[in-house]
Amino acid sequence: MLEGSVRKAANRLRISGQLIDAETGAHLWADRFDGDVEDIFDLQDQVTARVVGAIAPKLDEAEIERIRSKPTESLDAYDCFLRGMAGLHKWSREGNDEALAHFYRAIELDPNYAAAHGLAARTYVQRNACGWVTEPPHELAEASRLARRAVELGHDDAVALATAGFALAQLVGDIEDGDAFIEKALELNPNLAWAWLYSGWAKSTMGDADLAIERIARARRLSPHDPQDFSAQAAMAFAHFIAGRYDEALACAQAAVRDRPNIQIVNCLAAASAAMAGQPAEARKAMERLRRLNPSLRVANAGTVKLIYRPEDLARWTDALRKAGLPE
Repeated sequence: MLEGSVRKAANRLRISGQLIDAETGAHLWADRFDGDVEDIFDLQDQVTARVVGAIAPKLDEAEIERIRSKPTESLDAYDCFLRGMAGLHKWSREGNDEALAHFYRAIELDPNYAAAHGLAARTYVQRNACGWVTEPPHELAEASRLARRAVELGHDDAVALATAGFALAQLVGDIEDGDAFIEKALELNPNLAWAWLYSGWAKSTMGDADLAIERIARARRLSPHDPQDFSAQAAMAFAHFIAGRYDEALACAQAAVRDRPNIQIVNCLAAASAAMAGQPAEARKAMERLRRLNPSLRVANAGTVKLIYRPEDLARWTDALRKAGLPE
């Protein structure tokens, strides 16, 4: 239950809101918003955006926690979807495998579940970014199939379109369609933090780093306490790298590494950014972590995460990893 109050003093307004678990009475979220009466419409828009952006991840967390205690044999499609989300949020190989299994089960129970198709495709993006792919051609084809099906089923579903667009842009390599589907998701739900973040990745891939940074920053404003904030830091690092701002890229990449040191892509970003920023010691440290995570990684296959679209960016990326010490 979302409840709140409005108080007025002279020409100032204070709007308070809180999210309550209706069954237990537990507080899930609370915040307050201050503004002038003269700016009431702007204040209403701010409150809407911040409330929707803030409570969405809290609702997900609460629903995921609720479903943990439900017997496996009584799970419906939505329950499986939530368990898939829980696995995806772990950012581990085991969690990723769990996520795929639950998303596929949700699709089996409801073949028209657009968001389950989109999140399954998104799970393959995570596998690729983390170096967990075992059958590259098959997984690429499956991610493409799932993403296309999500779009077909979910033409008015922002989550389905955003996740499918992200998979197409960042894994399949279809950046134009992927970007367009993410844009449609933003039209449908401008308060979906995920969509702003995915748009940031896509815009960087297309070379528009400054627009990417604006969109990633908006995602973080909408969901300031998001448990996946390291992904936004990584996206910021990538955008700054594309823009040639290597010190800023390194700072963001290091923040992401501090949060999730065992993720391949954040260590790639840290190594490449440090090398280009003229910090060889930091580049070596990042490369050591990277080589422990994936000893088979080479310059030749470091572009398998389809982050790089323009040839000049790809040349700079591979040169940076080479400077950082990644073998050919």
